[in-house]
Amino acid sequence: MGQEIRRIGIVGGGAWGTTLSLVARRAGRQVLIWVREPEVAAAINESHENPVFLPAVTLPSEVRATTELEAVADADAVLLVTPAQFLRQVAAELAPSLKVGTPAVICAKGIELGTGALMSEVVAEVLPGAPMAVLSGPTLAVEVARGLPTAVTLACADTDLGSRVVEALGNPRFRIYLSQDLVGAQIGGAVKNVLAIAICIAYGRELGENARAALMTRGMVEMVRLGLAMGSKAGTMMGLSGLGDLALTCSSDQSRNASLGLALGRGRSLADVLAGRREVTEGVTTSAAVMELARRHGVEMPISEAVDRILNHGADIDATIEDLLARPLKVEVPELGMLELLE
Repeated sequence: MGQEIRRIGIVGGGAWGTTLSLVARRAGRQVLIWVREPEVAAAINESHENPVFLPAVTLPSEVRATTELEAVADADAVLLVTPAQFLRQVAAELAPSLKVGTPAVICAKGIELGTGALMSEVVAEVLPGAPMAVLSGPTLAVEVARGLPTAVTLACADTDLGSRVVEALGNPRFRIYLSQDLVGAQIGGAVKNVLAIAICIAYGRELGENARAALMTRGMVEMVRLGLAMGSKAGTMMGLSGLGDLALTCSSDQSRNASLGLALGRGRSLADVLAGRREVTEGVTTSAAVMELARRHGVEMPISEAVDRILNHGADIDATIEDLLARPLKVEVPELGMLELLE
């Protein structure tokens, strides 16, 4: 059994990073959180709140914040909670200070634009001495912060490390289920953001509940197709880090991806919606990165492709919907069959 994780460094002071500081403190861990904005660090240290990214939530006085990235490296494990497209840069800045063997828990959901790299591949390249795990699943930050019951997946190839991370973060209201499928956990967490945008565009266009159910189901087929092509198991994506996360994301207006889709479906422009946000809406860049991977692996993902066309290529929403509806009818494919689930 490896070293107990008592001190946790959190890299990223957005809503989810701040919430994870609460989770770690509830589990009795020492917590230091790195934030880029001096005013956010001051608010956490002096007022015990993060009014910018997690308003109306009181933080324990033991949760401390810093703007010095190297300070969080002096921990038994670090949680990487930056937006996906900034993970490489921040991890590279952290690398000189992080001791070899310090575990890195990836809490970002996305695929790197331009390289098509999963977050685990980015970390393996930039922090080669860090054993890693992936934390993913259906989590609205404000509900976790309030202590409402939540279940997540922790994917880790090293079962000993996985057990130590579960011990360091888990509690009866933050239930962590172990998996060894890092690829599946990451594909689920990334693709669900793209699908949630599609589903909520349709809902905003008042296409009805039938259309929402159809998009969710056929979107899951796309998720599983890509995951299987990359070596993951269908069962992982049918669990918390895939289907569970998708079900939450496309059904809650607290989700940035869902609210973006709804706004687009109701006629607002992408630029207008994004201009009013400080936190990143991961599905925008992830849609392009997902299609890079789909083309690389020869995987057909028409719903994800439609989202990419709308968000990144200026496609008309109504024309794109008509294109989807005009696709040839096919036999329902077996990607979600029981044989794959029971592997």
